[in-house]
Amino acid sequence: MKKRFMNDWVKICYLMLIAGFVLVPLLAAVLGGFKSLGELQSNPIGLPNNWEFEHYGAVLNNPFLWNSMKNSFVISSMTLILTLLGGAMTAFTFSHIRFVGHRYVYSYFLLGMMFPFATGILPLFIKIRDLGLLDSFYGVVIPQVAFGLAMAILLFKTFFEQLPAELFDAARVDGCGYARFFFEIVIPLSTPILATVGVFVLVTSWNNYLLPLVVLNNSDLYPWTLGIMQYQGEFAVEWNKVLAYVSITVLPALAFFIVAQKYIVAGLTGGAVKG
Repeated sequence: MKKRFMNDWVKICYLMLIAGFVLVPLLAAVLGGFKSLGELQSNPIGLPNNWEFEHYGAVLNNPFLWNSMKNSFVISSMTLILTLLGGAMTAFTFSHIRFVGHRYVYSYFLLGMMFPFATGILPLFIKIRDLGLLDSFYGVVIPQVAFGLAMAILLFKTFFEQLPAELFDAARVDGCGYARFFFEIVIPLSTPILATVGVFVLVTSWNNYLLPLVVLNNSDLYPWTLGIMQYQGEFAVEWNKVLAYVSITVLPALAFFIVAQKYIVAGLTGGAVKG
């Protein structure tokens, strides 16, 4: 009993330490938006001596914030829908349909997980330019979908293989084809894995900085990650407004994660519907 009690306390301390690494920088960023530049340098982590709400007010009253948030929402939504649809359909094909060379094709898709996004930025820029997709949302969305498909296919395939084979046998007896089986049976049963993949895809797309920086030159199309540059002057950076801006713009991704968190563990384990 005593040993179990000690093990529980070790786990609790370990989890609190990990949570501290995440929450302390986030809390420092939120509080930094209420401080002056001088206080940020002398007291970067503690509570503000004088709460200056005008920094958050200036950020919230800036039209560029809402335009960049709208752009990020459009880009992330398009990326999310295309990745979920393409990844789920491809993974379902590999899980339930056997064809010549399906293992090689599956391995080819997974090769995308071996290459960091930044390593292909130059050839990717050249291809986007040749396709005439510079300064457009499609120039950001299509590469994000392409790089996100590998992980999505891997997670979807693992989950789909846990579905009872009797489901498809019963559906086939009733004359249900692959397409109808996928949309009317598989997708409704796949809420956990859809939420899991959706969180990863949405957060990655929402926080993407490098690709929009390379592809977009029109400030009207900037996502929120590029909006930070408006607070960077020639000789100084308004760090208090930068921190206020970041604190506001991470809220949508955080809210989506909180809503979907109950499905994530079930989606990763992949056994929620195993019969």
